[in-house]
Amino acid sequence: MCQHQPPCPSAESADREAAHLVAHHPEQGWSLLCNGVLLFEDTGELLPDGQVIDPHRPMGTGQVVTAA
Repeated sequence: MCQHQPPCPSAESADREAAHLVAHHPEQGWSLLCNGVLLFEDTGELLPDGQVIDPHRPMGTGQVVTAA
């Protein structure tokens, strides 16, 4: 359970990614947040109850740049 003041957002909150980092392993592509959420570098998430949140990084513009 979070000991921060004010408490970190819960894993069920829409702003769950705002929780403090507990462990950070960029070489492996993941971080553990105080609320138990595993946050992956592709912006996917694994919640403590096992629910998977698909990656939600912004998509490109969809435009293809060609050389003139």
